[in-house]
Amino acid sequence: MTSKLIPSDPESVMVIRDIAPNVTTLSVPFLRFGRIKIGGRATIVKLQSGSLAIFSPVALTPTVQSKLSSITPSPPTTYLIAPDMEHHIFLSSWATHYPRNHIIAPAGLKEKRLEQSKTDPSITPLDFKTEFTKENKYSLKITPEFDAEFSYEFVDAHPNKELVFVHHPSRTLIEADLIFNLPAVEQYSRVPDTDAASGWATKLFGGLQNTRGDAVWQKRMLWYAFGAKDRVGFGESMRRIGGWGFENLVPCHGETVLGTGKETFRKVAGWYLDEKK
Repeated sequence: MTSKLIPSDPESVMVIRDIAPNVTTLSVPFLRFGRIKIGGRATIVKLQSGSLAIFSPVALTPTVQSKLSSITPSPPTTYLIAPDMEHHIFLSSWATHYPRNHIIAPAGLKEKRLEQSKTDPSITPLDFKTEFTKENKYSLKITPEFDAEFSYEFVDAHPNKELVFVHHPSRTLIEADLIFNLPAVEQYSRVPDTDAASGWATKLFGGLQNTRGDAVWQKRMLWYAFGAKDRVGFGESMRRIGGWGFENLVPCHGETVLGTGKETFRKVAGWYLDEKK
């Protein structure tokens, strides 16, 4: 959790936005490899039961705590979701703040965090109540209250082991590294004198990971890079996701797509959905 990756004062640069009924995003700057501006984003969903679901937790600042209290003062359960092997660095602080938690993650993350805890004291042992594997992905259930509002797909064929969720009441797809929508304009909008698309590394990566036009370079990334080792499995996951009903697309990196999220997903995932390259 190096200062080269995350802002030193997230409170001053975070953008908090209600994007749909009971859905709030927390958008912050984030540098991949310490130089590529891809941004970061947590998504908060209030369930009908009053429980909270927190996807890809970011810094738990005083303003975030105040926002959470306004959403629900004392949630019966807080679901903390690490949607892949990378989006987990703030899990410990959220688990401490919400001791009645249910942590959801891909299998293997618990062991990764145990190894990282040897050099980073902020990463602590946690109780992972739901762990997705390739073997249990189609039979696993989380809890009745969670499953009443969400469908989910474990894209185990992705190198980062992606968990993708759709919140049916708000028709919102929530994902981490499956699809990017760069540049990260909102996520850098409160950083003084900063252009979200500036810098040669950011421009290069942004040229590959955007949804503009026919999004051919992101299609190629999904086909030739992320899905290369198991295109059959990757394609099965993309078709399952593509069959869900959603209108909003909330990525961790880049701009949120409201209203036309399904069209954006189908465009980027097109080679898998059409079963052709």
